[in-house]
Amino acid sequence: MWKKIVEATEYINQEFNLQPEIGIVLGTGLGGLVDEIKVLKSISYTDIPHFPVSTVESHSGKLIFGELGGKLVVAMQGRFHYYEGYTLKEVTFPIRVMKMLGVKKLFLSNASGGVNPDFEVGEIMIVNDHIDLFPDNPLTGKNIDELGPRFPDMSDPYDSEMIKKAQEIADKLGIKVSQGVYAGLTGPSLETPAEYKYMRTIGADTVGMSTVPEVIVARHMSIPVFAISIITDLGVPGKIKKVNVAEIIAVAKKQEPKMTAVMKELIATI
Repeated sequence: MWKKIVEATEYINQEFNLQPEIGIVLGTGLGGLVDEIKVLKSISYTDIPHFPVSTVESHSGKLIFGELGGKLVVAMQGRFHYYEGYTLKEVTFPIRVMKMLGVKKLFLSNASGGVNPDFEVGEIMIVNDHIDLFPDNPLTGKNIDELGPRFPDMSDPYDSEMIKKAQEIADKLGIKVSQGVYAGLTGPSLETPAEYKYMRTIGADTVGMSTVPEVIVARHMSIPVFAISIITDLGVPGKIKKVNVAEIIAVAKKQEPKMTAVMKELIATI
């Protein structure tokens, strides 16, 4: 794994030799943030050694280098998921490479289902904690000592200072933003009513199929993390409706400008 990380990093450095300080991972229907980036270089995942390739239609599959909020950033336009058949080590491989490229902070976005009865479709939630319900962990197996400790602490998975700044920015912009706990599941099937109830019972506010493995790997490497979620459907008794991916993407795209505004200004303040 270490050799693969080094080889992927070396290839990217040959293509783009500036050092990004911010890493960004864009979720389902949320690739529009790239439109705000002054793109300096775009590299297809298929060209990068050992990089997985996204099989999800709404994920573009490019590594974007450019400027956003006065910072040099690298953005994944399309992420990888466990349900695509990848191991969690493969899912999180790009986060490892980001660290090697020089990234100091990681920004994540996702679309999720709300289980908090106070939430509405289209609500934006800053993630302040998570519940890991994946059947595996990206850190299983031999530890890569060059990247982090065998048993990384997870008492502060999401950076409190960035959460505070983001909330202040949202308030200033007049954007309603909540905070809450994200439960990470494998998918690809959506949850049953009983499973939604279970998620709420154990303390989740939203459920989704990403983010958690990426956060674990980032914190293993001591990268501070900020994550934001758009509630695209509800798993609340009496509000559960049949949904499809097209509807989820439509909600995400509609609310994306608000999320983008918060993330862009937050990056500018770092």
